[in-house]
Amino acid sequence: MTYDALIPVIRRLALQAGDKIMQIYEADDFDVKVKSDSSPVTEADEAADALISAGLREAFPDILLVTEEQAATHSEKGETFLIVDPLDGTKEFINRRGDFTVNIALVENGVPTRGVVYAPARGRMFYTQADGQAVEETGPLNKDKAGHVTPISVSKPDNSALLIVASKSHRDQATEDYINKYQVRDSKSAGSSLKFCLVATGEADLYPRVGRTMEWDTAAGHAVLSGAGGDVVRFDDHSPLTYGKDGYANPFFIAYAPGVDLKEA
Repeated sequence: MTYDALIPVIRRLALQAGDKIMQIYEADDFDVKVKSDSSPVTEADEAADALISAGLREAFPDILLVTEEQAATHSEKGETFLIVDPLDGTKEFINRRGDFTVNIALVENGVPTRGVVYAPARGRMFYTQADGQAVEETGPLNKDKAGHVTPISVSKPDNSALLIVASKSHRDQATEDYINKYQVRDSKSAGSSLKFCLVATGEADLYPRVGRTMEWDTAAGHAVLSGAGGDVVRFDDHSPLTYGKDGYANPFFIAYAPGVDLKEA
């Protein structure tokens, strides 16, 4: 598998999954179930997962696939793998708030190297090109052919007036306490992996996550942010956030534009 082969496939699958998700999102009603970990899952999660998984397995049958909605994949390990969250931000979807995304990423030796984040209700698509540069594709999004893309890059942060983004559904006192360590010009809330993309485009300087996440929640956004010149580190010791961990669970982390004077936990 080459990056040149990968990027058109994951871009197309993200758009196709987004179409499927929006069909269900715009319906009068949809089914919501509860998984064994008490998190919600909808028919949109399941439909998008089936579409993406089939497409990836057909295109790249020799690459390990890990996806949130297939528990059997969570015990499989490999140095190189594709990792998918077919609908990140299910609570945003259920509450019809729009901040949900399709996430597909490639991880190599613990590092998310390529990825796509598509927010269908927002009409925003971010991905890494084959050369690793992160871009945002704008205009009418055609599944078969990429449109106009603009390279994106992180901000040059002003530590006396930082722009901070945090979780919309999981913004708690621990998050507020950490944000209060900084001099903040503006603080906003957003859902799903869009937070990584807001840092990647320079719309925010810092995204701290003091809460539970899984690697499928973060890998695609992490890849996009890295391709825009940003970084993601562990909350506790500011070492790099790595992937392929047991159970694919993340520690707390900080996503940021280099130049932010990171505060201790």
